[in-house]
Amino acid sequence: MAAIMCSGQGAQKPGMGADLLDEPEVKEAFACASDAFDLDLAAVVQGDDAARIDEARASQAATVALSVGVGRALMARGLDVAGAIGFSLGQISALCLADALSLEQTFSLLKVRADAMARACAAQPGAMLALIGADEQAVRALCAACSEDGVLVPANYNCPGQIVVSGDAAAIGRAEARVREFGMRARRLNTAGAFHSPLMAQAADELRAWCEKTSFAEPRFPVICNTDATPFVAGEAADRLSRHLVSPVRFDDGIRTLRARGQTRFIEAGFGGVLFNLVKRIDATLMRERMGTRDELDAFVA
Repeated sequence: MAAIMCSGQGAQKPGMGADLLDEPEVKEAFACASDAFDLDLAAVVQGDDAARIDEARASQAATVALSVGVGRALMARGLDVAGAIGFSLGQISALCLADALSLEQTFSLLKVRADAMARACAAQPGAMLALIGADEQAVRALCAACSEDGVLVPANYNCPGQIVVSGDAAAIGRAEARVREFGMRARRLNTAGAFHSPLMAQAADELRAWCEKTSFAEPRFPVICNTDATPFVAGEAADRLSRHLVSPVRFDDGIRTLRARGQTRFIEAGFGGVLFNLVKRIDATLMRERMGTRDELDAFVA
């Protein structure tokens, strides 16, 4: 038995998943994503144009398609999944793997979410900053000192010592200039806006409206939500998924929840190994595997 982790946006690059496109489950996921987004996603990942795959809609579609395809391929090969967690965008992939959403619903939701977030980013520009050597108290002090009349909030609790903040461009600039006063280092992230912050409120409202018209099934295994590290409940889907856009990702707490529920084997379905590396920093005793290439999938043992 294992817990599946579904990758978030940011690790994409040309070639991701290209060597797995002949895997039936991956091929099906890429085809469904291509239909929903009206693009040839296979051609995007097979090409060498980094700017093309970094485009927000393409990167989100490719990231989810690969996680869903690889996760389904693992289950087809006998993996017994006892739980799942996604990182930000990856929460949608995890819900699909747990059959809370059909494949078609998954990419419909993803497109609505991507388009709504793009509009929110255009209306209220922002940025994100990764803080290294961070603890929550220092991060909250930095946010209080630098937000002024703007927005600056914790957005991602990745692992011990690593927290991401999100906010309007001016507040992020002030935080970047003063971060060493608070005993931390900073690295600006390549994002289109201030995700997981109040600046995404417009997008959250749009996503809530879509979710309220959509039927969600109860997941067939627990999917641990990013907002509070508790299992997803179908009847709360609209609230959970809309709040997800304006609330911090508590990935570290989610991993601890799965560990407390007895999970010791964690498999990242997706490209880049970011979550594979974060888990080591959260709890080095846990078994970790990464599945995002042909060689990794072929070496898999259920």
